[in-house]
Amino acid sequence: MMSTNEKNRLDEFRQARAEGNDKVLDADHLGIKRFFNLDTNTYKDGALTGKTKELLGLVASAVMRCNDCIDYHLEQCAEAGYKKDEIVDALNVALVVGGSIVIPHMRHAMETLELLQQEGTLETK
Repeated sequence: MMSTNEKNRLDEFRQARAEGNDKVLDADHLGIKRFFNLDTNTYKDGALTGKTKELLGLVASAVMRCNDCIDYHLEQCAEAGYKKDEIVDALNVALVVGGSIVIPHMRHAMETLELLQQEGTLETK
């Protein structure tokens, strides 16, 4: 079971991400706005479904070792309907591609998956 502090980690991340994005976009820089737009549109349905692209984003985030990105894509994957075992299988791909340096980030991902389950956002099966 996670401590109260850990239960708040995901909410704190969400709030900090939203506030940080607002600050970045408040800079009103065309290149930054274009990049944010590109990022948003990348995860929309195309030849691949948006759902598949979120799983790809998760694997890339784990290999790149970005815990903020991992949390973001775990939320998106859960909201897209992926089950925990499917997400864990994708994280295994990240581990194989990225090697043992990914293990600390997998630990982080597993804790986030627990938080998502506790919230009712992620189904186990």
